[in-house]
Amino acid sequence: MRPVRTATLLLALLPALALAQQPAPAADSDASSANSEEAATSKVPLEEIRRFVGVYNAVRAAYVDPVDDRKLMQDAVRGLLLDLDPHSTYFDKEDAEAFDEQANGAYEGIGVELQQQPDNSSLKVISPIDETPAARAGVLAGDLIIAIDGKPISAIKASEPLRGPAGSKVVLTLVREGKPKPFDVSLTRETIRVTSVRSRMLEPGYGYVRLSTFQADTGADFQKHVAQLSRQAGGQLKGLVLDLRSNPGGLLTAAVQVADDLLETGNIVSTRGRISISDARFDATPGDLLQGAPVMVLVDAGSASASEVLAGALRDNKRARVIGSRTFGKGSVQTVLPLDNGDSVKLTTARYFTPSGKSIQATGIVPEVELKRAAREGEDDLPASLSDFSEATLPGHLQGDGEGEEGYQAGDVLPGDGPIDDALAELKQPGSVAARLKAEAAKAEAAKAETKPEAEPEAKPEAKPEAKPEAKPAEPPTKP
Repeated sequence: MRPVRTATLLLALLPALALAQQPAPAADSDASSANSEEAATSKVPLEEIRRFVGVYNAVRAAYVDPVDDRKLMQDAVRGLLLDLDPHSTYFDKEDAEAFDEQANGAYEGIGVELQQQPDNSSLKVISPIDETPAARAGVLAGDLIIAIDGKPISAIKASEPLRGPAGSKVVLTLVREGKPKPFDVSLTRETIRVTSVRSRMLEPGYGYVRLSTFQADTGADFQKHVAQLSRQAGGQLKGLVLDLRSNPGGLLTAAVQVADDLLETGNIVSTRGRISISDARFDATPGDLLQGAPVMVLVDAGSASASEVLAGALRDNKRARVIGSRTFGKGSVQTVLPLDNGDSVKLTTARYFTPSGKSIQATGIVPEVELKRAAREGEDDLPASLSDFSEATLPGHLQGDGEGEEGYQAGDVLPGDGPIDDALAELKQPGSVAARLKAEAAKAEAAKAETKPEAEPEAKPEAKPEAKPEAKPAEPPTKP
């Protein structure tokens, strides 16, 4: 397994950053010594620069209220990234530190992964993190936060409005599918020390591992939990349910490490971008922690990014089967580029591809056995922002290779223990859950047909007396 060469990628992009942060070189500098990529990045049309400066000066001089130069320039840079895709963004120093804290698994807040909506009127919950205030309060993937402490999202300037000192309270106003009206949820912030791996025995010999996110220590923790389950099983597991539901992703290297721990050989994932250094390939090394015991991967609409990498790697290498619902479909890689003032830019630099060579961008992974959430009253009337939870619905998302294919339908969020029971049953007896679901669907269809009122017989037109033929005049007798 090759390590991620983030530092190398940063070095490759430094020419562009240097041009943005350093004074222009003297006119008599030796152009022939410039790197070709650096030269390409410097070819910004002069007319566009003049237009930008003109608007910038107009705002400084004529806007109704004075605007701080630094803030105005920061807003301009944010605007530069705004329309690229939903995952490229500008971090000020505070946000950059918070992003690093979350990746390392410790920060103060409520424990939820958020997606800013383009109209700036709501925050979509990608997923609550297990055993955090958000998860305990019942916040679900797909919920929309429309207000915090009674203040509309559009009026909140902080980009991390849910963070705050441990012990402080916050009230969220949520919109949820199936709920006729917005409702409030009160939470108390905590120091979130995310435990990304949990495990237990489902039945003698059959283990369960839950990965809630991928952070720096996820790979090592996964190894410890599998070893513990194996000991409880007497040295060898009969099978494993790997739960990736509502796992928003995280560090790609952590997902690659978990895949490597379950694979003997084969490709895990590859990435491809515009510059060669963005291209990488991760392959498995010998050594399977489960020694070939079957694996069932459980996913849903909240499974995104690195969790999709893991599910795709295990399925394409025929190491595991996948059960659940179509995944979120985030098939892009982001790189955090530090700036000289302490701020950072999170930039989408590549797409990733599963071992079969398929990009799951905006399409996701479709399980072999698809589970459905029970339909809820009023669901058909929901806006797409609630009823269709996927990358494909995010404005400005990168177009996927298979996007828009006939029959596409976004997945469901599958909470609770029911999907775990189905995953275990399918692990023990492949095909059993699919057969049961098919039988249940046929039974429901038959019941629906029986309860459907019989069509009333068509009213026959009222019988009319048969018209008598008109009497014909007697023919004159023929003459002899």
